[in-house]
Amino acid sequence: MSRYTGSTFKKSRRYGFSILENGKEFSKGKKRSSAPGQHGARRSKLSGYGSQLQEKQKVKFMYGLSERQFRNTFSKAKKVREGILGENFLGLLESRLDNIVFRLGFAMTRSGARQLVNHGHVLVNGKKIDIPSYQLKPDDVVEIKASMQKNDKIIEALQNNEATVEFVKVEKSAFKGTFVRLPQRQELNQEINEALVVEWYNRLIK
Repeated sequence: MSRYTGSTFKKSRRYGFSILENGKEFSKGKKRSSAPGQHGARRSKLSGYGSQLQEKQKVKFMYGLSERQFRNTFSKAKKVREGILGENFLGLLESRLDNIVFRLGFAMTRSGARQLVNHGHVLVNGKKIDIPSYQLKPDDVVEIKASMQKNDKIIEALQNNEATVEFVKVEKSAFKGTFVRLPQRQELNQEINEALVVEWYNRLIK
């Protein structure tokens, strides 16, 4: 299954959840109670299966991964012996290069960050990396290549810098930043229930 490329606003309305993590999908900062459609649709109470599926979809769309990428990342998390599986899973998602480019504020969305990486505009420890799924390690330095440092969209994103978190450190004037450490659970989106995602995949992946 390929990565979803449709309307982020529709997906956010369907799940009552800001996929962009900034609430801009909802007018006046309020979540809409209706699902997409001319008149909206009533939200019915979900079964346990439905809740697990919905949570998995929310997280997958938030990070902008295809089903295969998302499932493979979960499989990697299961191989980590220490820590809590759900938190290890989120840690791997957060350690992706495209996500850290977003967290550093070089792009206003993960989609925009992925595009920067795909086009070869991002360096890791001085070397060009054009693989969005590249897994960063603590102390890795990420920077925008010199020829893109006057790009209006990157400058605007850095000025807004809404997504910066404590586990990254950004030097705006140098267009570079450091992935300082793995995130702690309380630093990540509190609307996510990763335990439901674990329950979903534990049925499928042994």
